[in-house]
Amino acid sequence: MCLSVPGKVLSIEGDDLLRSGRVNFGGIVKEINLSYVPEAVVGDYVLVHVGFAISKIDE
Repeated sequence: MCLSVPGKVLSIEGDDLLRSGRVNFGGIVKEINLSYVPEAVVGDYVLVHVGFAISKIDE
């Protein structure tokens, strides 16, 4: 069974395959790869699995 956790994108750096960002998970901030969700911008919520944002979700 897989687990993904929702988080809010705080900042983004890089582009294409090197696109990453800081994502807040209820007070814990981690560096996450955002290359699978090029449409994500600062303030969006994303689902994260194993360090990769896999989809953008509604707040």
